[in-house]
Amino acid sequence: MVKGFIFDLDGTIYLDNYLIDGAMEAINYLRQEGHRIVFFTNKSISTREEYLAKLTKLGIKTKLDEIINSNYITANYLKQNMISTDSVYVIGEAALFEELKLANIKLAEDPAVATYVVLGWDRQFTYEKLNNAYKAWAKNGAIILATNPDRTCPTADGQLPDCAAMIGALEGATGQPIDHIMGKPSKLAADFVVKDILQLEPEHCFMVGDRLETDIKMGYENKLQTVLVLTGITTIDMVKGSSYKPDFILESIKDMTDIKEITKTF
Repeated sequence: MVKGFIFDLDGTIYLDNYLIDGAMEAINYLRQEGHRIVFFTNKSISTREEYLAKLTKLGIKTKLDEIINSNYITANYLKQNMISTDSVYVIGEAALFEELKLANIKLAEDPAVATYVVLGWDRQFTYEKLNNAYKAWAKNGAIILATNPDRTCPTADGQLPDCAAMIGALEGATGQPIDHIMGKPSKLAADFVVKDILQLEPEHCFMVGDRLETDIKMGYENKLQTVLVLTGITTIDMVKGSSYKPDFILESIKDMTDIKEITKTF
């Protein structure tokens, strides 16, 4: 039976510019077995085309329609929900702006007239940007979306603050939670990848990643089977204290080529 595999990237397939040992062999093995693969990252500072180029350079054969990021889901959501009078104030980096422009999303130069605010990871985040987003919310009742809720992004040199830092700043100012998360672990993201991209039933899909609060939570809450790899930020001790228990725990994606507990489900 054909299965679907949704792979996180950072901490699962690679760290920075280094392919995790065995990743290429595991992906090739699953493809040879006839299974469907999607690469899904919450990271909003690179375009899908850049991920395609990176994976190709690292030796992972793929194509653009197998790569999903939180920017792409955000753009699709806005395209489906905005009306002609709506506009968006964006906090984020060039990749997020590019994806929204490709979808012909109307961007707001004046935050006071914006009906949506989109928060992405922004390494040039400033008080001025925070104030502008707050104005859009306070003066115009803007709906606040975030590309992803990740607290940090793993790198070879350690963790970097991610989009959760932008979310926390705005929630601190408004005193209210933001309205919607676009990427993992949202149901919106799960439905999009499983139904629209893989076109399989949830129980026939595996979410493979290194984060309990995004990767494993999305699988857990949306009836996907879950595989935690320990090459990113999560440790066994963290699993013990989490409400989101993975179905399988692997030291590395490398182990997917021979682990009997998973292959039995094929």
